[in-house]
Amino acid sequence: MLAAKNYFQDRLVLLLLGINAFLAFLAILSVLFRLQGAGNNGFIVQYRADLGISAFKTGSVLSILSFIGFAILVFVIHTGLSLRTYHIRKQLAVTILGLGTLLLTLGIIVSNALLVLR
Repeated sequence: MLAAKNYFQDRLVLLLLGINAFLAFLAILSVLFRLQGAGNNGFIVQYRADLGISAFKTGSVLSILSFIGFAILVFVIHTGLSLRTYHIRKQLAVTILGLGTLLLTLGIIVSNALLVLR
């Protein structure tokens, strides 16, 4: 319990948690707002450079909604791992949160790139 209290009083950890929460929220909103204007058309969910003309693969809405699940999962797992490792080494907990920030940023970039192509 003492480690959890110290964890939530650390300013760097709170900054990274806030950034990760904002990025997860941004990822969710960007996917939902892009889907709102789309009809029942298929979405481009894959790009395979080695296929030539048929490099774009279409999929359903569920494939795009998986980006929302990815953002939530990354935020929850990285927060949990960071909380569990904080009492062992503070730098490891901060590194885990930093990697979560990187993953959420890449998730936003990839989902945006795929939704622009629809």
